[in-house]
Amino acid sequence: MTTEHSHATADTDPGKVELHARNVAFDLSDAPLHWIPDHPLSSNMITVLNLLLPEGERWFVETFNEALPLIKDEALVADMRGFVGQEAMHAEVHDRAVENWLRARGVDPTGYLKQMEWIFRSVLGPREGTPEQKQKHLIERLWLIAAIEHYTALLGDFALNCTWTENGAHPNMADMFTWHGAEEVEHRSVAHDAAAYFADSPLRRARAMSLALPFLLWLLARGFRFINSQDPSVADKSILAKTRLYVTSYFRDSRIGVFPKVSKLATATITYFKPGFAPSDIGDTAQAVAFLAASPGARRAA
Repeated sequence: MTTEHSHATADTDPGKVELHARNVAFDLSDAPLHWIPDHPLSSNMITVLNLLLPEGERWFVETFNEALPLIKDEALVADMRGFVGQEAMHAEVHDRAVENWLRARGVDPTGYLKQMEWIFRSVLGPREGTPEQKQKHLIERLWLIAAIEHYTALLGDFALNCTWTENGAHPNMADMFTWHGAEEVEHRSVAHDAAAYFADSPLRRARAMSLALPFLLWLLARGFRFINSQDPSVADKSILAKTRLYVTSYFRDSRIGVFPKVSKLATATITYFKPGFAPSDIGDTAQAVAFLAASPGARRAA
C-alpha cells in the first residue's frame, strides 16, 4: 500500500460554489466501536470528534448569527448563511451518532458533553458590556473560529485522501466523516473572510492561533482519554503498556494513511502565519464537491 495519496479531483474547477446544507442520513447501527478494523486508537481518536464537534459547531452558528446583522457585503452574507446551515447539520448528525451509536457501544459520554457545553456556552459565549466591548469580543471569537476552521479544513482534506476504505473501515462511518470533511473544505474560506471583514492583521491571526491550537489539542486529548477509559481493550492496560500502544499505533496508522501525520499539521500551522496565507490554498474544492455529489449518506437521505 502506498503512503502518499494524491487528490482525486473532478475534471473541472467548479468555480464559485453556493454553500448549502445537505440532508444526510448515516446508518451506524452495525458499526463497531473500532470502526477501522485493527486500528482501535485511530478509531477512538476520530470518534472523539462526535463528542467535541456538536457544541463547537453550535457556538460557530451562534457567533455567526450575532455577526450577520453587522455585515453589508451581500456575497459574504450568503456564504455565512450557507456556512451556518452546514455547521448546524454537522452538529445534528454527530449528536445522532452519539445518542444512537456511541452509547449503545458502552461509552457514556455525559461527563465530556457537559464539559463541552460549559466551555462553548459559558466561557466562549457572548459577554455583556458596551456596544464597542461586545463587538470587540465578537471579533475575537470570529478570529478564534477562523483559526479552528484552519484545522477542520486540514482534517477535511485528510479525510478526502485517507485510506480508511482500503483498510476496511465501516463504510457508513467513513462516509459520515468524509462528508463532514468535504463540507469543511468546501466552506474553508468563510470564517476567515468573516473575521477579516471586521479587522484583519497578522497579530490578530497569530493571537487566535496561539489560543486555538493548545485549546483543540487539550479537548482532543481529554476526549481520547475519556473514550479509552471506557474501552475494555485499552482501559485495563498499565500506563506503560498504554504509552507503548499509543506511540506504535500512531506511527503505524499515520504511515499507512488512516490517521493524520502530526508533521503535516505542524507545517500547515506555520503556513497560517505567513503574510500571503489564504484558506483556499488548503484542499481542493472540485474534489470536495465531487465527493458530496456521490456520498451514499447524502443520496440515501434524498
